[in-house]
Amino acid sequence: MKKYVFGTVIAAIVIAVLVVVGVMQLRGDDTGAGESAQAPGMESGAADGQDVAERPDCPAGPIAGVDLECLGGDDAGEGDKADEGITIANVWAWWCEPCRAELPHLDEVAESHPDWKVIGVHADKNAANGAAFLNDVGVDLPSFQDPDNSFAGTLGLPGVVPVTVILRDGEVIKQAAQPFTSADEIEKTVKEALAG
Repeated sequence: MKKYVFGTVIAAIVIAVLVVVGVMQLRGDDTGAGESAQAPGMESGAADGQDVAERPDCPAGPIAGVDLECLGGDDAGEGDKADEGITIANVWAWWCEPCRAELPHLDEVAESHPDWKVIGVHADKNAANGAAFLNDVGVDLPSFQDPDNSFAGTLGLPGVVPVTVILRDGEVIKQAAQPFTSADEIEKTVKEALAG
């Protein structure tokens, strides 16, 4: 009887380990990330040695005082600056399903409001997955890469994605920790923040 119980316990442990390893391999990461509620910047697989797809150039940083590298593009240099005028910064991650639905609406806002800078902040270590994700959903927004959560951490953002931050000349005037479902909804939120 003792051998049976011992064998059963060992078998259960082995099965549990195999299930965890299998799930991690299927997802291709080690974050446990779902649709949201995962802290931005959590490791989702290393980008070391991976090629990052070419993406649009970013306005020159910093953004709200935080220096970040451009995801798949270059900084605009001395011309266009992220902290001048109205900037809408959307914090997203490649594994976030609400981000996949929301980012095209932000792209639409950027096209209809050239006076606003609409940018992304990819809150994950895997730059290659981030750039591929944006290309896959057909989003042309420039995006910064934030592998260590410095943007969200510096601004005290909630530990979820997506989060949209509205800035005026580099100063935060509103944070919206929610997925937007239309360009109209984003525009309304920005206009209310600017009027407030």
